[in-house]
Amino acid sequence: MIRVTLAKEPDTFRDDVRKRGAAAIQRLLGKPVKGRGGKPKTTYSRPEDIPADRFPAYWTKVRASDEKSALDDLMERYDHYCAYLAMRIEAATGSPTVDHFIPKQRNWKLVYEWSNYRLSAGCVNGAKGTKDVVDPFQVGPGWFELNLDTFRVVRGAAAPPAEHARIDETLTILNLRQCLAQRRDFIRRYREGRMDLTHLEFYAPFIAAEFRRQGQLRPGDA
Repeated sequence: MIRVTLAKEPDTFRDDVRKRGAAAIQRLLGKPVKGRGGKPKTTYSRPEDIPADRFPAYWTKVRASDEKSALDDLMERYDHYCAYLAMRIEAATGSPTVDHFIPKQRNWKLVYEWSNYRLSAGCVNGAKGTKDVVDPFQVGPGWFELNLDTFRVVRGAAAPPAEHARIDETLTILNLRQCLAQRRDFIRRYREGRMDLTHLEFYAPFIAAEFRRQGQLRPGDA
Protein backbone atom coordinates (compact mmCIF):
# COMPACT_ATOMS: atom_id res chain seq x y z
CA MET A 1 0.00 0.00 0.00
CA ILE A 2 1.20 3.48 -0.86
CA ARG A 3 -0.29 6.88 -0.08
CA VAL A 4 -3.19 8.09 -2.21
CA THR A 5 -4.08 11.76 -2.60
CA LEU A 6 -7.75 12.71 -2.35
CA ALA A 7 -9.02 13.61 -5.82
CA LYS A 8 -11.14 16.68 -6.44
CA GLU A 9 -14.85 16.10 -6.02
CA PRO A 10 -16.67 16.08 -9.39
CA ASP A 11 -18.96 19.02 -10.09
CA THR A 12 -21.91 16.64 -10.53
CA PHE A 13 -21.43 14.88 -7.20
CA ARG A 14 -23.45 17.34 -5.11
CA ASP A 15 -26.65 16.90 -7.14
CA ASP A 16 -26.25 13.29 -8.25
CA VAL A 17 -25.14 11.78 -4.95
CA ARG A 18 -25.11 14.07 -1.92
CA LYS A 19 -28.50 15.76 -2.40
CA ARG A 20 -30.24 12.57 -3.55
CA GLY A 21 -28.75 10.72 -0.59
CA ALA A 22 -29.92 13.37 1.86
CA ALA A 23 -33.45 13.13 0.46
CA ALA A 24 -33.38 9.34 0.73
CA ILE A 25 -32.37 9.54 4.38
CA GLN A 26 -35.25 11.91 5.09
CA ARG A 27 -37.68 9.47 3.46
CA LEU A 28 -36.27 6.61 5.53
CA LEU A 29 -37.00 8.73 8.59
CA GLY A 30 -40.61 9.06 7.47
CA LYS A 31 -40.31 12.76 6.65
CA PRO A 32 -41.95 14.37 3.61
CA VAL A 33 -39.62 15.17 0.73
CA LYS A 34 -40.41 17.04 -2.47
CA GLY A 35 -39.74 15.33 -5.76
CA ARG A 36 -39.60 11.71 -6.83
CA GLY A 37 -39.79 8.86 -4.39
CA GLY A 38 -42.55 7.67 -2.12
CA LYS A 39 -42.50 6.78 1.53
CA PRO A 40 -40.66 3.49 2.14
CA LYS A 41 -42.49 0.58 3.76
CA THR A 42 -40.19 0.72 6.78
CA THR A 43 -39.07 3.95 8.42
CA TYR A 44 -36.75 4.64 11.34
CA SER A 45 -36.76 6.99 14.31
CA ARG A 46 -33.11 8.02 13.98
CA PRO A 47 -30.64 7.98 11.11
CA GLU A 48 -28.36 5.86 13.30
CA ASP A 49 -31.00 3.13 13.18
CA ILE A 50 -31.04 2.85 9.38
CA PRO A 51 -29.48 -0.50 8.31
CA ALA A 52 -26.51 -0.17 5.97
CA ASP A 53 -28.28 -1.99 3.15
CA ARG A 54 -31.20 0.46 3.15
CA PHE A 55 -29.17 3.42 1.91
CA PRO A 56 -29.77 3.73 -1.84
CA ALA A 57 -26.51 3.20 -3.74
CA TYR A 58 -26.44 6.57 -5.47
CA TRP A 59 -22.66 6.22 -5.76
CA THR A 60 -23.35 3.74 -8.60
CA LYS A 61 -26.91 4.57 -9.64
CA VAL A 62 -27.33 7.42 -12.11
CA ARG A 63 -30.34 9.36 -13.31
CA ALA A 64 -29.93 8.39 -16.97
CA SER A 65 -28.10 5.58 -18.71
CA ASP A 66 -25.70 7.94 -20.47
CA GLU A 67 -24.53 9.67 -17.27
CA LYS A 68 -21.43 8.79 -15.29
CA SER A 69 -21.74 7.44 -11.77
CA ALA A 70 -19.53 8.29 -8.81
CA LEU A 71 -17.80 4.95 -9.44
CA ASP A 72 -17.02 6.04 -12.99
CA ASP A 73 -15.59 9.27 -11.60
CA LEU A 74 -13.48 7.37 -9.07
CA MET A 75 -12.08 5.15 -11.83
CA GLU A 76 -11.24 8.20 -13.92
CA ARG A 77 -9.77 10.36 -11.16
CA TYR A 78 -7.76 7.58 -9.52
CA ASP A 79 -6.62 6.18 -12.88
CA HIS A 80 -8.12 2.74 -12.18
CA TYR A 81 -5.80 2.06 -9.21
CA CYS A 82 -7.19 0.18 -6.22
CA ALA A 83 -6.49 2.43 -3.24
CA TYR A 84 -5.45 -0.54 -1.09
CA LEU A 85 -3.47 -2.69 -3.53
CA ALA A 86 -1.78 0.10 -5.52
CA MET A 87 -2.48 -1.99 -8.63
CA ARG A 88 -4.69 -1.21 -11.59
CA ILE A 89 -7.94 -3.08 -11.19
CA GLU A 90 -7.83 -6.16 -13.40
CA ALA A 91 -9.89 -9.33 -13.67
CA ALA A 92 -7.81 -11.13 -11.04
CA THR A 93 -8.54 -8.55 -8.37
CA GLY A 94 -12.23 -8.20 -9.16
CA SER A 95 -14.44 -5.49 -10.54
CA PRO A 96 -14.10 -1.88 -9.35
CA THR A 97 -16.25 -0.88 -6.39
CA VAL A 98 -16.84 2.10 -4.13
CA ASP A 99 -15.55 1.40 -0.63
CA HIS A 100 -16.94 3.52 2.18
CA PHE A 101 -13.78 3.88 4.23
CA ILE A 102 -15.85 4.74 7.31
CA PRO A 103 -18.52 2.02 6.97
CA LYS A 104 -22.14 2.95 6.51
CA GLN A 105 -22.91 1.14 9.77
CA ARG A 106 -20.67 3.52 11.71
CA ASN A 107 -21.47 6.97 10.35
CA TRP A 108 -24.55 7.71 8.28
CA LYS A 109 -23.34 11.27 7.70
CA LEU A 110 -20.53 9.97 5.47
CA VAL A 111 -22.58 7.59 3.31
CA TYR A 112 -22.90 10.16 0.53
CA GLU A 113 -19.61 12.01 0.93
CA TRP A 114 -16.93 11.92 -1.78
CA SER A 115 -14.11 12.20 0.77
CA ASN A 116 -15.22 8.88 2.32
CA TYR A 117 -15.02 6.94 -0.94
CA ARG A 118 -12.04 4.79 -1.89
CA LEU A 119 -11.75 3.08 -5.26
CA SER A 120 -11.37 -0.59 -4.38
CA ALA A 121 -11.09 -3.91 -6.14
CA GLY A 122 -14.17 -5.98 -5.43
CA CYS A 123 -12.37 -8.72 -3.51
CA VAL A 124 -10.70 -6.17 -1.24
CA ASN A 125 -13.89 -4.25 -0.54
CA GLY A 126 -15.75 -7.44 0.28
CA ALA A 127 -13.05 -8.59 2.69
CA LYS A 128 -12.66 -5.21 4.37
CA GLY A 129 -16.24 -4.94 5.57
CA THR A 130 -16.26 -2.91 8.80
CA LYS A 131 -12.65 -3.71 9.76
CA ASP A 132 -10.48 -0.94 11.17
CA VAL A 133 -7.78 -0.69 8.52
CA VAL A 134 -5.16 1.84 7.43
CA ASP A 135 -6.57 4.68 5.36
CA PRO A 136 -4.84 4.87 1.94
CA PHE A 137 -5.10 8.67 2.28
CA GLN A 138 -3.02 8.58 5.48
CA VAL A 139 -0.56 5.70 5.08
CA GLY A 140 3.01 6.71 5.83
CA PRO A 141 6.21 5.86 3.92
CA GLY A 142 7.60 2.45 4.79
CA TRP A 143 4.51 1.26 6.67
CA PHE A 144 4.17 -1.64 4.22
CA GLU A 145 6.83 -3.71 2.49
CA LEU A 146 6.66 -6.54 -0.03
CA ASN A 147 8.36 -9.92 0.17
CA LEU A 148 9.28 -10.45 -3.47
CA ASP A 149 9.69 -14.21 -2.98
CA THR A 150 6.44 -15.02 -1.17
CA PHE A 151 4.47 -12.17 -2.84
CA ARG A 152 3.07 -11.20 0.56
CA VAL A 153 2.82 -7.66 1.88
CA VAL A 154 4.29 -7.33 5.37
CA ARG A 155 4.44 -4.66 8.03
CA GLY A 156 7.29 -2.29 7.24
CA ALA A 157 10.20 -1.51 9.54
CA ALA A 158 9.17 2.15 9.57
CA ALA A 159 5.62 1.43 10.74
CA PRO A 160 4.86 3.33 13.97
CA PRO A 161 3.86 1.10 16.91
CA ALA A 162 0.61 3.00 17.33
CA GLU A 163 -0.45 1.79 13.86
CA HIS A 164 0.62 -1.87 14.20
CA ALA A 165 -2.85 -3.20 14.98
CA ARG A 166 -4.48 -1.45 12.03
CA ILE A 167 -1.61 -2.41 9.73
CA ASP A 168 -1.90 -6.07 10.73
CA GLU A 169 -5.66 -5.97 10.10
CA THR A 170 -4.99 -4.42 6.71
CA LEU A 171 -2.50 -7.17 5.84
CA THR A 172 -5.20 -9.84 6.12
CA ILE A 173 -6.96 -8.06 3.26
CA LEU A 174 -3.92 -7.25 1.12
CA ASN A 175 -2.81 -10.90 1.19
CA LEU A 176 -6.01 -12.41 -0.14
CA ARG A 177 -5.43 -15.32 -2.52
CA GLN A 178 -6.49 -13.25 -5.53
CA CYS A 179 -4.09 -10.45 -4.58
CA LEU A 180 -1.18 -12.86 -4.10
CA ALA A 181 -1.84 -14.38 -7.51
CA GLN A 182 -1.88 -10.98 -9.19
CA ARG A 183 1.35 -9.93 -7.47
CA ARG A 184 3.03 -13.23 -8.34
CA ASP A 185 2.17 -12.68 -12.00
CA PHE A 186 3.64 -9.17 -12.07
CA ILE A 187 6.79 -10.16 -10.15
CA ARG A 188 7.50 -13.20 -12.30
CA ARG A 189 6.85 -11.40 -15.57
CA TYR A 190 9.25 -8.61 -14.61
CA ARG A 191 11.94 -10.99 -13.38
CA GLU A 192 11.68 -13.11 -16.52
CA GLY A 193 11.93 -10.07 -18.79
CA ARG A 194 8.35 -10.38 -20.05
CA MET A 195 7.44 -6.97 -18.60
CA ASP A 196 9.61 -3.88 -18.57
CA LEU A 197 9.94 -1.51 -15.64
CA THR A 198 7.81 1.17 -17.28
CA HIS A 199 4.86 -1.20 -17.57
CA LEU A 200 5.39 -2.54 -14.05
CA GLU A 201 5.33 1.00 -12.67
CA PHE A 202 2.13 1.64 -14.63
CA TYR A 203 0.24 -1.49 -13.56
CA ALA A 204 1.67 -2.03 -10.08
CA PRO A 205 3.56 1.00 -8.70
CA PHE A 206 3.93 -0.48 -5.21
CA ILE A 207 5.63 -3.58 -6.60
CA ALA A 208 7.92 -1.49 -8.79
CA ALA A 209 8.83 0.70 -5.82
CA GLU A 210 9.70 -2.38 -3.76
CA PHE A 211 11.94 -3.78 -6.50
CA ARG A 212 13.73 -0.43 -6.51
CA ARG A 213 13.92 -0.09 -2.71
CA GLN A 214 15.29 -3.59 -2.29
CA GLY A 215 17.88 -3.18 -5.06
CA GLN A 216 16.38 -5.99 -7.14
CA LEU A 217 15.75 -4.16 -10.39
CA ARG A 218 16.96 -5.92 -13.50
CA PRO A 219 20.34 -4.76 -14.88
CA GLY A 220 19.87 -1.52 -16.78
CA ASP A 221 16.74 -0.51 -14.87
CA ALA A 222 18.50 0.96 -11.84
